[in-house]
Amino acid sequence: MPARRKVRPAGAAARRAALRWWLLSLAAAGATVTAAAALLAVALHVSGLAAPSSASSSGAPYHLSQPREIEELRWEQEFAPPQLASPRKLDGAADDAAGKRLWLPAPARRFVPCVAPSPEYRSPVVSRGYLLVHTNGGLNQMRAGISDMVAVARILNATLIIPELDKKSFWHDKSNFSDVFDEEHFINSLANDVKVEKKLPKELVKAPKSVRYFKSWSGVDYYQDEISPLWDHRQVIRAAKSDSRLANNHLPPDIQKLRCRAFFQALRFAPPIEALGKLLVERMRSFGPYIALHLRYEKDMLAFSGCTYGLSQTESEELAVIRENTTYWKVKDIDPLEQRSHGYCPLTPKEVGMFLSGLGYPSSTPVYIAAGEIYGGESHMVDLQSRFPILMNKEKLASAEELRPFSQYAAQMAALDYIVSVESNVFIPSYSGNMARAVAGHRRFLGHRKTISPDRKALVRLFDKVASGLLKEGERLSQRIIDIHQKRLGSPRKRKGPVSGTKGKDRFRSEEAFYENPFPDCLCQPGSPASDDSLVSI
Repeated sequence: MPARRKVRPAGAAARRAALRWWLLSLAAAGATVTAAAALLAVALHVSGLAAPSSASSSGAPYHLSQPREIEELRWEQEFAPPQLASPRKLDGAADDAAGKRLWLPAPARRFVPCVAPSPEYRSPVVSRGYLLVHTNGGLNQMRAGISDMVAVARILNATLIIPELDKKSFWHDKSNFSDVFDEEHFINSLANDVKVEKKLPKELVKAPKSVRYFKSWSGVDYYQDEISPLWDHRQVIRAAKSDSRLANNHLPPDIQKLRCRAFFQALRFAPPIEALGKLLVERMRSFGPYIALHLRYEKDMLAFSGCTYGLSQTESEELAVIRENTTYWKVKDIDPLEQRSHGYCPLTPKEVGMFLSGLGYPSSTPVYIAAGEIYGGESHMVDLQSRFPILMNKEKLASAEELRPFSQYAAQMAALDYIVSVESNVFIPSYSGNMARAVAGHRRFLGHRKTISPDRKALVRLFDKVASGLLKEGERLSQRIIDIHQKRLGSPRKRKGPVSGTKGKDRFRSEEAFYENPFPDCLCQPGSPASDDSLVSI
């Protein structure tokens, strides 16, 4: 008997259809819409959202509650009264051709994932010993580190114990591996690459261990010559850190492909996270094409970078105290104006609004904010909110009940943002941190989905001219912004090497991160020869 299909109420469907027609009519006519009207549109639209279809959570025995009522979304708390009275044009693309241009992905030139191992690749043989891994950093720093350690375990012919997640970083997240990732999928999907076990054998739990800080950006020779001999004296080696322990470049092709299989395929999120993440994607898509904006305007980022532009004196002093008291942040004295002029600061919410408008996105564009708590809250979001009233995040799209299992865990909440960002029509990061790099790389891996990387250094110069009255917002500014970003849309290109003139660790730091751009190692055009068959496989 065929599965019974859920049918949405006809009234809700009619409201949604009427709403879309109304917004499109306004945009086509070049009419003026108030933020209040856009707010009403969102409220009406969300009221018609249906529960996820059975297909969206098939195989996951987790109950997701029904969507919230309008009052539960607390729209009136999200939009300050002055904004409700402030009219704005549906600026941006008015005709179909221009509208399509805004959403078209970058040309992928037929590049697809190519991560199958070579014919010479063999399943793991008898293990030399056990590799314990202590990850460090936030979600995506840990994901990159874990993927590197999978490759290291392959190089060393070691048994990898399920990694221990960082519980002492800025976020103090107590999540275990299985809380964030699908542990069984991780083990099974890597069965032909490395042996992975959940725990050490009981007889080795209290045995002496060799604890090592593996050297950053190392190649195969380092692990074979310096680390492998440690198993002559110990059965267990513990990697005290996992981030950036492998070089970005010049590794055997099969090792590079294994890194991609680990990062983009094996590290699937835990079923409850995947289920809610898919639901959030469905709810965002119900508004139409949407932008995922990684707005890195959070307390930890601003304190670490020393970026205080647009903040009050009190806020700036608070960030300075945090930076001073965080012992593992080495740089304490930072010139915020110099940081900003060099493009080292995340764009402010106001600057992001100007950027999106300059690119041509109309104010009716749905924007998903992928971020933790924005520093300063609503006081710093007013300008962005006034330009783009349909401003959503996981707290608005999901009920408190749906978020409750994840809300106290930074890594799990970040995983939800990651899913919505990877699946968005357009992804825009305000800063090039670990999350931005990981999502950008994942979108390249999945077909070069449109990812716009802001040229912060160039944008700051333009925005400063606007602030000083030398340049006005409008067609001239918009054209400058579009021209600057024509080649920053996520199209296929080879990973960038080190910046000329840099030496030592700075040379490696200046390279484009492997997981940010896995081309050419893990992407190819069907029918094309392998990029380098002369390198050995391990």
